[in-house]
Amino acid sequence: MEPASPSDTVHWQAELRPHRSLPPRGFHVLMGVLALVSIFASIGFTLIGAWPVCGFFGLDVLLLYIAFRASYRSGRMREILRLAGDDLTVERISVRGELRFWRLQAFWIKVRLIEGEDTSRLLLTSHGRSLVVGGFLSPVERRSLATELSLALERWRATPI
Repeated sequence: MEPASPSDTVHWQAELRPHRSLPPRGFHVLMGVLALVSIFASIGFTLIGAWPVCGFFGLDVLLLYIAFRASYRSGRMREILRLAGDDLTVERISVRGELRFWRLQAFWIKVRLIEGEDTSRLLLTSHGRSLVVGGFLSPVERRSLATELSLALERWRATPI
């Protein structure tokens, strides 16, 4: 499917991204501090004759680095929801940069928030089909998005053509 034409008026738009609590600068500082602690601990263990332990200190730092890099990589995914013209479009960009695109006729969309004890799902339902959006958002963020999108659709439906 093709994106909405540039002549369509955008009534509402949201770009959803996974939250990362540690910014890249903080990550570099953390890794530097961990490397220094590891080096000084390794020197201490070498001085008392327990030199084989030094490799494990480096391994810990390496594994933590790999885990953080994987987390930042998953932070590249995003979803763009756009209410323009008569359509609500959803663009989902994966971690690998692959683009998936859905176009839903805005008049028929129902926004459904299914909440459980610890989790929730936000569904856009139209003509018997459902699309899950914001899977990486927290339940509070999902509830806020559902409210905001529902209000935007109500305002759009209330405007005369």
